[in-house]
Amino acid sequence: MTDAAGEFDFDVVPETDQSFENALAKARDGDRLTVADGVELITTGTDVDGVDPRRKELVLEAADRRRAEVVGDEVTFVANVNNNVTTACNTGCLFCNFKDTAHKFETDYEDAHAGFTKTPAESHEVVRDAVDRGVYEVTSVSGLHPAFGLNDDHREALDPDEPDHNYEPPERYDTDPHTYVEQVAAMSDAGAHVHSMTPEEAHHAQRGVEWDYPDVYDELASAGLDSVPGTAAEILVDEVRDVICPGKIDSGEWVAAMEAAADAGLPTTATIMYGHVENAAHRVHHLDVVRDLQDRTGNVTEFVPLSFVHEQTPLYDRGVVSGGASDAEDELMVAVSRLFLDNVDHVQSSWVKFGNAKGLKLLNCGADDFMGTILSEEITKRAGGQHGEFRSVADYADMITAIGRTPVERSTDYTERRVVDPDADPLGPRLGPEADGTPLLADADAAREPATADD
Repeated sequence: MTDAAGEFDFDVVPETDQSFENALAKARDGDRLTVADGVELITTGTDVDGVDPRRKELVLEAADRRRAEVVGDEVTFVANVNNNVTTACNTGCLFCNFKDTAHKFETDYEDAHAGFTKTPAESHEVVRDAVDRGVYEVTSVSGLHPAFGLNDDHREALDPDEPDHNYEPPERYDTDPHTYVEQVAAMSDAGAHVHSMTPEEAHHAQRGVEWDYPDVYDELASAGLDSVPGTAAEILVDEVRDVICPGKIDSGEWVAAMEAAADAGLPTTATIMYGHVENAAHRVHHLDVVRDLQDRTGNVTEFVPLSFVHEQTPLYDRGVVSGGASDAEDELMVAVSRLFLDNVDHVQSSWVKFGNAKGLKLLNCGADDFMGTILSEEITKRAGGQHGEFRSVADYADMITAIGRTPVERSTDYTERRVVDPDADPLGPRLGPEADGTPLLADADAAREPATADD
């Protein structure tokens, strides 16, 4: 990883009085790990500089064994589509190249830009087409468009002359995004499980009023929201957030939103984005926040380590970072997530971030889920990701059986599962409301999908 973290005067540093051997013994025995234990494992010992290859393999072995004990040899995936509603956003996160400054979307802006905003009708069309093809889930994570409100009452309450409201009337823009309720309802009416409204979006949906996260998630659940992506987490240590995303909610707000989603009966995931300015201790403190949240709610269905893709981000352009996490750090992040999060059953390996070969390797480092079919992916692609936008059920069957594991199509919350027969013909999804085993894309469509860069 870049040594940028050394340039910041962080209070949280990877120093412990624990030994690597003791931490590894606890991990092997299934004992609950302390933060000090986690720091020892993720660094392969604070008594050594850099990653010790031998010790690293011991951590990976322990994590793979724990994975087998908890979930067996199944590797899951979901048939899904991404529907990012808008790239308009003024938050200014330095790790992100997905957003476009919202001013560019105003009717009097004359220069061309690559951003987009969809109406609820357009979101419905995207999701309906995907449901017809066989998807189960739509994942929707979007920029914080200033015209967005939770509902019509929220829009009425927002004041465009109050800077803290970050609100502009919809008539200022070429395309009106309408409200979060309308967008969620449009996607839900199309027939998919709606996985949307991150804690950051929920914060945007109650700005300027005396509502709070419970009001937001209760309203959205009534509109058709089914589950919540625990993104916007980045690193749940505020001294890191102050560097990479000072305009975002703090760690306490993220946790409060996740608790509210749980109270509304909405399953959640949880993520970490690492490999930028943070250090190893920050990563383990993040895991500790997630584990504490899960102890209280039992609502987190999976943990998703996301390795920072740096190539086209402000952090890289401004010289704050010179690269992302190393292969060894990626392996240890997945492994320690499995060992530390003793109350979260599923750990994901993201082929969008890692590609096929490395993604499969991480399935032997403690991960058991291999993400989803996606069909469309914008966020990582805009940051410089090179691993494509689509995986078919046949791809999953081939790759997962090649490493001696069992491919399993799943629902978003893992309550529905179907073992995939790799010899079936055709090979397509079956859990979605319109799924009948037909491949998501015709052969000609699949051939037009971007080639992957898998080593």
